[in-house]
Amino acid sequence: MLTKKQLDLLDFINRRVARDGVPPSFDEMKDALDLRSKSGIHRLITALEERGFIRRLAHRARAIEIVKLPDSIGGKPAGFSAQVIDGDRPDSRPAGAQPVADLHVSSVQLVGSIAAGEPIQALNDNPDEIAVPGQMISGKGRHYALEVKGDSMIDAGINDGDVVVIRETSSADNGDIVVAQIEGYEATLKRFQRKGDMIVLEAANPAYEPRILPLGAVSVQGRLVGLIRTY
Repeated sequence: MLTKKQLDLLDFINRRVARDGVPPSFDEMKDALDLRSKSGIHRLITALEERGFIRRLAHRARAIEIVKLPDSIGGKPAGFSAQVIDGDRPDSRPAGAQPVADLHVSSVQLVGSIAAGEPIQALNDNPDEIAVPGQMISGKGRHYALEVKGDSMIDAGINDGDVVVIRETSSADNGDIVVAQIEGYEATLKRFQRKGDMIVLEAANPAYEPRILPLGAVSVQGRLVGLIRTY
């Protein structure tokens, strides 16, 4: 049986995966649970791992897998199996353990690279196709994939070299991670905030300052719905 704090944390992680495709950072979890330090989050994560609700993946110190959920919060993990979370404890996987298999696989076009740092050109003319879990593209609309270049979104669990799956849309809510096109040609992956007549593109890395731009200078090209990492 889970304590209330353990249940609250597992529920928060699951809801954020369903919304963003990646789990929250330790800082976000600390704030959500109203804890004073990240050490409390580390203890809760360890307890959830010991009880079999999550698994820390081998060969990557900052990745976990949601294995199961109690019936009180749905009984079934949201999103895809290999999820990334901001932490610093080396992990291990039991011998012979395998990721949860996806029941359905679809393909999307890998249309180029996207900057998680300084903006770069996003699209190419001869896209490849890659296989993705079907639940990543269960929403309506066209989906495509981009390879991430840079480290400005690492606190959102998005690393250099990851492939992000994007649902094409021209609208976004505050807090969404989006592909933003700047002045008609640059593209970058950032968290979206609208403040009056200005758009703020926020990094998830304290080394990068937010970019504040006029409303007309930014167009949303899509919203993050999933992430693929190759080990």
